[in-house]
Amino acid sequence: MSSAYDPGREGARLSFDGAMSYGDYLHLEAMLDQQHPMSDAHDEMLFIIQHQTSELWMKLAIHELTAARNALKSSEFPQMFKMLARVSRIFEQLNSAWDVLRTMTPADYTRFREALGPSSGFQSWQYRMIEYVLGNRNPNMLKPHAHVPEVKKHLEAEFAQPSFYDEVVVQLFEGTGGGTPPAPQLDAPHSAQPEIQARWKIVYEDSETHWSLYELAEKLVDLEDYFRRWRFNHLTTVERVIGFKRGTGGTTGVRYLRRMLDVELFPELWHLRGEL
Repeated sequence: MSSAYDPGREGARLSFDGAMSYGDYLHLEAMLDQQHPMSDAHDEMLFIIQHQTSELWMKLAIHELTAARNALKSSEFPQMFKMLARVSRIFEQLNSAWDVLRTMTPADYTRFREALGPSSGFQSWQYRMIEYVLGNRNPNMLKPHAHVPEVKKHLEAEFAQPSFYDEVVVQLFEGTGGGTPPAPQLDAPHSAQPEIQARWKIVYEDSETHWSLYELAEKLVDLEDYFRRWRFNHLTTVERVIGFKRGTGGTTGVRYLRRMLDVELFPELWHLRGEL
């Protein structure tokens, strides 16, 4: 009869009395105590964990985008590229999460939907912050956060500085002949501007000379590609589960999400493709 494997014989520590353990480091006890279903519906636990983990990934995305903007302003391109690649992979992870939520049927969701009250993912301030950092700055979207002054203040502070894409445009003009870039649209969504698109065209038509800017452009397209897929997966999941009903937060649900599919974060990079 073979004896059970004992990793302690090979040096693994098995006693953590008075020492930092895995659970201690991650504060697992507190984290795992944050799931509080409001009904007895089996699938509500799935719904809660899906959204909580999404918020954790978005927290990391904001952390990376903030650092990427600082790196860009310091012309630390290699570090910035790594951070942008990580944000794209974060959104890949967020996209995969919809596959888990789609295992919930309309009948499953109906069992606990009323328990949500007017709460909705539409009110995610971290999602709003990601949009604001990237340049989609709709001031009307501040309103759902007015009841939490600290959050509203945090979002408004983002309006006071150029977005990540605004900083990219500064680098774009410096790297393609100088000149004064268009003024940042601090409190409005970024809209396509011909002079910016013309500079990107210079980069794409001579990528070897402007390789860093070319790589940056493709990193941004990659990021928005994943971001668009996230929006599309959100749309199809909502349509699959509630059809064309209004969202719990009062939005038109599927119709609202379809409208969001038309939002472009870096429009010049997409419009340019038809010119090349």
